[in-house]
Amino acid sequence: MKFNFTKRERRDLAKSWLLVSLAFALFIAGIGFTTGHLVLFAFSLAAAAVTVGIGFLAHELSHKWVAHKYDCYAEYRSDNFMLVVSLVLSLFRVFIAAPGAVHISGHADHEQSGKIGLAGPAANIILALVFLPLFFLLTNPIWRNVVGLGAIANSYLAVFNLLPFGFFDGAKVFAWNKAWYAVAIITSVLLMFASFMLVQSVMGLF
Repeated sequence: MKFNFTKRERRDLAKSWLLVSLAFALFIAGIGFTTGHLVLFAFSLAAAAVTVGIGFLAHELSHKWVAHKYDCYAEYRSDNFMLVVSLVLSLFRVFIAAPGAVHISGHADHEQSGKIGLAGPAANIILALVFLPLFFLLTNPIWRNVVGLGAIANSYLAVFNLLPFGFFDGAKVFAWNKAWYAVAIITSVLLMFASFMLVQSVMGLF
C-alpha cells in the first residue's frame, strides 16, 4: 500500500496546523492591541507553529505511518467544530488540542489498534525529550523560550491524548496493554510537570 496524501488531507493538515498554532498563541499572549502585545503575539504564533504545529503533525503522521505498516488505509480529517471550540477557549486562556483525527479503515487487531493509538503520543514524548535538553544547552533567550514552549506543549499533547476514555488514544492503548499505557502516561506527566516547572522558573513563562 502506497503511503501518500490526498489533496483534501493536505488541506486539512495545513488548516489544522495553522489554527492549532493560532489557538496556542492566543492561549499564551491573549488579546491586546498595544505594540508590545502585538510583538508578543507575533513571537508566540511563530513559536507555536514550530512547537505545537510540529507536535500536531508528528502526532497525526505517526498514527498514519503505523496504520500504513499494518496495511490499513489512514487519512487525516480536520474537525471544524473542534477547531472553532479550541480558538474560542484559547481566548479564555484554556488550551485544548482536538483539531481532528486520522481515520483508519482496514483490519487492525486489538494489539495493532493499540500500537496505532500509542504512536501519536509517543511522537510527542520524543519531541518533548528533544526540546527539554535544548532548553539548557541554548544560551539565546529567544530560542530558549521557543524550545521551552516545545517541551511544555508536546508533553501536554501526550498527556491530553492519553486520557483513557472516549475517542482519545489513551483508551485504545489502555485496552490493549495496561503496562505500556502506564509507562506512556507516567512518562508524559513527569515530562509535562518537569518542563513547566523548569522553564517557568528560569524564563517566567505564563
